[in-house]
Amino acid sequence: MTPFLLVALLPLLLGQAAALANYSPSQSFAQCQKRTSEPLEGCPPDTLYVSQTNESVAFRTIQSAIASIPNDTTPYTILIAPGIYTEQLNVTRQGPLTLLGTSDRPWRSEPYIDIGYNSSAVNDVQIYWNSANHNASFTDNAFTGVLTVGPNLNATLTGSGPTGFAVPDDTPFGCTDFRAYNIDFRNEFAPYSDGPAHALGVSRANAGFYSCGFYSWQDTIYIGKLGNAYFYDTVVAGETDFLYGFGTLFIEKSALSLRSCGGGITAWKGTNTTFTNKYGVYIADSQVLAANSSIAAVIVDKCSLGRPWNALHRSVFMNTYLDPGILPAGYTEWAGTFNGNIGVNTTMAVYDVYGPGYDAAAEAASNVTTVFSGEEIRPYLTPVDVFMTPDGAQPNVAWIDKSVSFSPRRRGRSGR
Repeated sequence: MTPFLLVALLPLLLGQAAALANYSPSQSFAQCQKRTSEPLEGCPPDTLYVSQTNESVAFRTIQSAIASIPNDTTPYTILIAPGIYTEQLNVTRQGPLTLLGTSDRPWRSEPYIDIGYNSSAVNDVQIYWNSANHNASFTDNAFTGVLTVGPNLNATLTGSGPTGFAVPDDTPFGCTDFRAYNIDFRNEFAPYSDGPAHALGVSRANAGFYSCGFYSWQDTIYIGKLGNAYFYDTVVAGETDFLYGFGTLFIEKSALSLRSCGGGITAWKGTNTTFTNKYGVYIADSQVLAANSSIAAVIVDKCSLGRPWNALHRSVFMNTYLDPGILPAGYTEWAGTFNGNIGVNTTMAVYDVYGPGYDAAAEAASNVTTVFSGEEIRPYLTPVDVFMTPDGAQPNVAWIDKSVSFSPRRRGRSGR
């Protein structure tokens, strides 16, 4: 490696080192996920097994295994053999459900997000469904999803505009504890933004994802009304508004992969409630990187951290590395709307972010991006702080894998 190239890549390498320090992937199901001659060795009792090549198994598709499970409160586990699965997954049951991708990564303590400009993470289980709401070809974005978790169709619909679909008041809550480990969800309809194309939708449900990948270009992740989602050691790739919704998303020790720039990384909507809510998207101890060296050279200073879909938008980047692709001003207004959709309840903030994509002076001059103090960040530091029940009660974190959650959030690298 030439000295010039080493200097150019040094900020990236330092960002990776910080993001990967002092943690490992979840090992809660490491023995079950490990590749062995007896696939179900080390798995919870009555684990279902999905394989495209093992002729002795009952399930060749993941959705058929999901559909076989009763809608009760009994926990179920599904182990998925390595392979590429082309199907849409819908989870409507209320009881706990865990999807496990076969992988040696947990057993070896290998983090999934160990990626760079010219390297990528690939799980042994890949689920594809290439579909986009191009030119309103569907009545709703929800129909494009690779994986959708919600009690029924009405609950998962996105609707249109800043208020979205008016979900009926009597809609039940869905899965109380959905989990997925070491699975990639890919919606590669086109190699650019060509309409909303969900890799994941979570509405009226609690869902945790560990060492997973989510790949699309526009609207990659949708967290709908009353949806709670927790990401750990995940990669989320996109170009336009690829984290959006009404619910609550906490992303920890993960990587956001910039395939290009369009709109913003975050585009939250927010919902009025009778109680003080924490709806929003929170990115902590993570890294924001260009997807590859070619796009890295094109997007320098161009990618917005987010834009407010409505004036209740809330997103916070904390203790996170930003590469040179980030817009110096940080966040942007929503063009063509009154006051840019920014009001007294709009939160577009950073706290102790670092790297070549952070420009404190430009952010302060923007009058859009807020730089939080240690006191201002306190209400949003951990999953315990933000996740709540449908009626606003806290804490609501029993559904998060305890082997990786509740790690102390630093008060800031500078000690603020």
